[in-house]
This record gives sequence, structure tokens and C-alpha cells, in this order.
Amino acid sequence: MNTSFDTKTAARKAVWDALEAQGIARFPFPPHGRIPNFDGAATAAERLFEQGPFAGANRLKVNPDAPQRHVRIEALHRGCEVLVPTPRLRGGFKRLDPDSIPDDEHKAAASLSNMDAWAEPVALDDMPPLDGIVTGSVAVTRSGRRCGKGEGFSDLEYAILLELGHDPAPVATTVHPIQVVEQVPTDAHDLPLSWIVTPDETIEVDDPPAPPTGIDWNALSAADLEEMPVLRELRE
Repeated sequence: MNTSFDTKTAARKAVWDALEAQGIARFPFPPHGRIPNFDGAATAAERLFEQGPFAGANRLKVNPDAPQRHVRIEALHRGCEVLVPTPRLRGGFKRLDPDSIPDDEHKAAASLSNMDAWAEPVALDDMPPLDGIVTGSVAVTRSGRRCGKGEGFSDLEYAILLELGHDPAPVATTVHPIQVVEQVPTDAHDLPLSWIVTPDETIEVDDPPAPPTGIDWNALSAADLEEMPVLRELRE
């Protein structure tokens, strides 16, 4: 497939189509319209924890999507606390504490459908500093550019941390090799990547794009603030 794209929409469609056509996508189906799960996601997660700041991490923020479930499991196995944003940020953030979750329940606790049995909500004022962030992606480039599914929540979560006064944290993603493309456009609010990990390769980005500096409040509507109370709280 062509791997140089003029628009994010074209990049997403090409990657989703290729994952489906080549039988690489894994449940949930179809891969379209979501952060796609992929064959080898568990291997990529294991490889991630061999890299730089993630090898000895004590606390990570990990997105709630299916392919990064393996990252959440591996983090808990290693005694690493996991902060998980709720879907669409409607419930803010939740914390998975490995000290309070039995080893044989790590897989259940890392699953979005069962997480509430083990997770506790975290108030904005109690958000702890992070050793790193793991996000999902649809398409990425070796220069650290990232294209998500188009709703901007990973970008917004990062901006929230900056608004709270947190220091920037290194950001990684786990993807299938077919998701690594030559070119995709980005915007100023997009989340830059420092590490891209596939089942077969680790790409350390020497000079990632500049991260966002905070929330672009002008880009948010009254409906956004209503649907995401965490934003309304932060603004107030």
C-alpha cells in the first residue's frame, strides 16, 4: 500500500483496510473507526518494557483500547501502577494498583469490561506524576508523528496533565509494522511519540515533534465540557 499520505483520513483508511484485508486485525472487529487491535500486540507489549524509561517504570498512563490491554497486563505483572483514562474521558481517570490486585486477576483487571471491579477513581488534584505514557495509534511515522482514530482524546489527556503542572513524560505506542508509514500530516495539538514498538522492532525517536503546551480551550465546545466533567472541573 502507499505509505505517504496527504491527510489523516487517507492514512486511517489505508491502515484499517490493510489490517482487515491481510488478516492482521484482531477482536474487536472491524478495525475501522477504532484503535485497531492486531496480531502480535502481546509481543509488542513485552518488548515495550525492555525499553528506556518503561523498563523500570513505577507508574504509567495507558490508554483503554484493546491492543494496549497487553501493556496494562504486563505493567501490573511488573508491579507498575497504571492510570487509565475512561472512554471519552466521561469518568476522568482510574487507577489500577498492582498491590491490591491478585496476580491471577491481572488480566481481568486490565480488561475494560472488568476494570471497575479493581480500579479506583482518581481526582484531578490527586493525579500523580508519571514515568511514561502509552497511547494507541492508527498510523505512525518513524519521526514520531502519530495519527489516532480522529477524536483527539490522547492529545487532550496529555494536555490535561500539562495544565495540572506535570512535567512532560515520554510517550510510546505499540503497533503492527503495517501501521508504520512514511508520512502523515499532524497538527499543533497532536501527541508526539518518543518510542514506537512493534512485535519485531523498537524505534526510538531521536527528535520527536514538539508536544502541545496545554489545552486549546477555544477548540472545545460547550457540549465537550458537558460530556467531559473533568474538563469543566479543570477550567473552573
